[in-house]
Amino acid sequence: MEKRTLGNSGLRVSRLALGTMTWGRDTDEHEAADQLKTFLESGGNLIDTAAVYGDGDAERVLGGFIGTLANRDEIILATKAGISFANGERSVNNSRGNLLNDLDKSLARLGVDHIDLWQIHTWDPLVPLEETLSAIDQAVSSGRTRYVGVSNFSGWQLARSATLQNPFFGKAPIISQQSEYSLLNREIESEVMPAALEMNIGILAWSPLGRGVLTGKYRNGSPSDSRGASPHFSGFVSPYLGENSRRIVDAVCVASEGLGYSPIEVALSWVRDGFGVTSAIVGARTAAQLRGILTVEEIVLPDQVRIALDEVSAIN
Repeated sequence: MEKRTLGNSGLRVSRLALGTMTWGRDTDEHEAADQLKTFLESGGNLIDTAAVYGDGDAERVLGGFIGTLANRDEIILATKAGISFANGERSVNNSRGNLLNDLDKSLARLGVDHIDLWQIHTWDPLVPLEETLSAIDQAVSSGRTRYVGVSNFSGWQLARSATLQNPFFGKAPIISQQSEYSLLNREIESEVMPAALEMNIGILAWSPLGRGVLTGKYRNGSPSDSRGASPHFSGFVSPYLGENSRRIVDAVCVASEGLGYSPIEVALSWVRDGFGVTSAIVGARTAAQLRGILTVEEIVLPDQVRIALDEVSAIN
């Protein structure tokens, strides 16, 4: 699999990353092992998880494979901190103490002495940004992480954070921003992408298949075994089941039929090769599904198809 340099760093990551959001909950250890093996055999090296995924279970499952299925020196291990679901309610806490506590727990669950890419999971309006960023510097200076990034920040939040973390002042530079990006959600193009490009920050695109809707499987309702029918994810998928989304999905399906590709290959290659995107994070319910996704490595969209998809999915 092709490797790309992540932002203003020497870190080389695969242009597809393996997401683990469902591991330990909807994806059991056996299935997760098959997915990891499939991904590594394809040449991928970037594996993305988070402290909050499955209340830590995703990290525990992944940690069980490091040193057995995965050679620690050959993978790029990325995790995130700052979000929890205490008492079933989502909570954000980017205080220095909480972030470093999350990091130490992640290291313990993963069974490693350092993270390759540690990311602040989302913006916290209740904590001074300078305090949050001090946790980044402490994590790097203590050797607990090699590189740092942020996730789900707006354009101005990303720009301010990256400016404060100027390496000329001895700060740990922010090298990545993780954002949702797909043909069904192009909001980051207005501010986040310009900020990232100006400051040489790599974009890691999550949910590049529009929360699974761009596969085309929801065109005639929600299959019983789909995320859209899952109690955990139905609310996550439903915003992309409207008429505008249906029009874009139809366009992807038409393009796929004309090219002889699958809708997955068309939609994913559009994101993967988007200007400013370093890697697209993919997740799958089964290893068989993941193998189908990884065929995109051989796909390059013709310019006229990319332009047509740009037009049909443009934000009005």
